[in-house]
Amino acid sequence: MAGYSAEDIRTVAIAGHSKSGKTTLLDGLLYKAGATSRLGNVDDGTSICDFDPEEKERKITITAKVAHCNWQKKVINVLDTPGYSDFVGEMLQAFAAADAVIVAVSAVGGIQVNTRRAWHLAGSLPKAVVITQLDMENANPLEVLDNIRKEFGRKCVPFFLPAGDKLVDVLNLPPDLPAQIADRAKQLNTELVEAVVGSNDKLMERYLEGEKLSPADMGPAVRSAMVKGEVVPIFFAAARKEMGLTEILDSIATYFPHMAIARQFKAKKGDQEIVISAEGEFVGLIFKCLVDPFVGKVSYMKVLGGTFTPDSRFVVSRTGKQERIGAAFKPQGKEQVKLDAYPAGDIVGITKVDDLRISDTVTSVKDANPIMVEPLVFPVPVVSRACEPKTRTDEQKISTSLGRLAEQDPTFLVGRDRQTKELIVTGMSDLHLEILMNKMKRTFDVDVTLKEPKIPYQETITTSADGHHRHKKQTGGRGQFGEVYLRVEPLERGKGFEFVDAIVGAAIPNQFIPGVEKGVLEAMEQGVIAGYPVQDVKVTLYDGSHHPVDSAELSFKIAGAAAFKEACLKARPVLLEPIVVLEVTIPSKFVGDVTSDLNGRRGRILGFEPAGPDTQIIRAHVPLAELTRYSSELRSITGGEGSYTLQHSHYDMVPPKIQEQIVAMAARDRQEKKE
Repeated sequence: MAGYSAEDIRTVAIAGHSKSGKTTLLDGLLYKAGATSRLGNVDDGTSICDFDPEEKERKITITAKVAHCNWQKKVINVLDTPGYSDFVGEMLQAFAAADAVIVAVSAVGGIQVNTRRAWHLAGSLPKAVVITQLDMENANPLEVLDNIRKEFGRKCVPFFLPAGDKLVDVLNLPPDLPAQIADRAKQLNTELVEAVVGSNDKLMERYLEGEKLSPADMGPAVRSAMVKGEVVPIFFAAARKEMGLTEILDSIATYFPHMAIARQFKAKKGDQEIVISAEGEFVGLIFKCLVDPFVGKVSYMKVLGGTFTPDSRFVVSRTGKQERIGAAFKPQGKEQVKLDAYPAGDIVGITKVDDLRISDTVTSVKDANPIMVEPLVFPVPVVSRACEPKTRTDEQKISTSLGRLAEQDPTFLVGRDRQTKELIVTGMSDLHLEILMNKMKRTFDVDVTLKEPKIPYQETITTSADGHHRHKKQTGGRGQFGEVYLRVEPLERGKGFEFVDAIVGAAIPNQFIPGVEKGVLEAMEQGVIAGYPVQDVKVTLYDGSHHPVDSAELSFKIAGAAAFKEACLKARPVLLEPIVVLEVTIPSKFVGDVTSDLNGRRGRILGFEPAGPDTQIIRAHVPLAELTRYSSELRSITGGEGSYTLQHSHYDMVPPKIQEQIVAMAARDRQEKKE
């Protein structure tokens, strides 16, 4: 539809639990509106949005996609979102671009874990519900309707009711109501009309006077009530039978809000807080990026203000650089539809601007105080794995490839552990990481192995002790000589290392003392009982001897390292393990099970905090070593209803029995390397 305006655009995201029929609903809407020539099917791999090879194989949505159709002179943008919490970052990207959220609920499965998660993450966005899969065996749409209203509130009101293979319009009741739903339909009509007119004083007055309100009267009032969160329309659909699709499209075009009235995008210009106007200068928000092996980098932008045209140059507020795009298009799944202009509220795909990132603000004007839209907020990933390339070729390309993946997914982090030297990738779950590694192999031809990362243990001492070593080597000609006496003492946890030169009388000349410290530092790095770095130790060098010809810095470095190891072995060395602050958010009914599980992981409960009507947050100190598989185990305990975050807190001593196991394992590893 050429020449449309901001008021003509409706942008909705479809979210919900996996297998609730989200993608099938989207395929049905596109087909009914004539945007596609055939009804896509997830099962046979013909869906317009689940086109990625991994999605076709697993038959699930993994990344958010964008498609569009025209209906009643309105442009309807639809964003399909994953139903697994492993890919919640994709859902949040879609919500950043949406002006309303449709929550899909299966008429068979009903409300499930990610139904609630989608509802919660949608926040204050206008919402609607579609009860899907009416044509499936064991479907019970009216029971699901009652459960939705019980859990999410009486503001959730059906606009249509199923009666056999037809739908009855609740807002505009027909005179010949089917007997089996007549009473329910009349009651719901009263509730719906009262909910709608309750947000409009003039309509309320007319309603109370007994006047029958027309659809033309109700349209703007429904839209206003949706924006205020006072009405959540419920629809019913069996997409494969094309049931309910016309009613949903009609309602989106008639009742759903456009961006200007659905939401405000807050931004800053210097120190001044502003709200972006759809009628002002061009401003866009980059909400999604991906790397296409054929096209290169593709960025998806929500136009927040003004109009964007393909020949535009824009300024990236983060960098201050002016950029020219390769091409602009309206996404249609994996296809591209090119238009002459994209007004405020629309979604645009942009190619070949490599420096764009998710959350970037782009504008038409270069300014000393650029406009910066509030950045998108994503959950912190919690599952870490060590990443090893399978071949030397993979090793050469791995850093660039992982960096490209991290650009596309804010819930995926890459870094190298300074202590263990392992390359660490962190995501939302093992499934999340597995799929990303598959994508890296398919897109960049880089193959890797993931394994549990090494725990960065440390070593320290618990008492004072002295050490001595005389290094003497004579092989003909100039020899090597250095003798060191030193004392080690424990420091307060977290203090690191302190070296004290207490030599008197030039027992060791000044030029050789740095060699002793270097030797101590090298020995600390290598550890004394299990090969882990030594921390929180004070070393005092108090005596020694030298040879006027054979002494050199190297001799004292060797003597210093040996004396330090001897002293530490006398000073009752122990292992330290990293302790994290774990915050687990769960339904209250699981508090006992989760608390018991944490106690079994050597956790120390710090406290409980309510996080909602029936939700609790448990805070605990837990050894990191006990949490390497916690994501899948918490999912098992809570049926997928639990989530958690963790943050490093401090190091603490490993219990003796566990220390024995770690030391024995380290000894075996050293022996295997020698062999």
